[in-house]
Amino acid sequence: MRAGQLRHRVTFQEKDVTQNSFNEEIITWDDVDTVWAQVEDLSGREFLESKRLAAEVGTRITIRYRSDIVPEMRAVWGSINYDIVAVIDPTGEKRLLEVMCTKVA
Repeated sequence: MRAGQLRHRVTFQEKDVTQNSFNEEIITWDDVDTVWAQVEDLSGREFLESKRLAAEVGTRITIRYRSDIVPEMRAVWGSINYDIVAVIDPTGEKRLLEVMCTKVA
């Protein structure tokens, strides 16, 4: 992949769950790293959820290969949070990763 295609700055975050004094779970997201990426919306659909219309968009984020990106993380681009669905090495050569995500609006 040519560097010019990686024109977006995406931050990968991992979930940190702690408990407060009332034994309630407190979820925070800690930054792992910010990398250059290509962000592409692939598909979208609308659905009815709890009497409100919601939209879900499938997105592919392409980055240089890393071994520490896993589906339990999330990606953040600007003010948009993406839930990671799958992490794919498309050629098996450990050169690129395709991070398949969804964003719900």
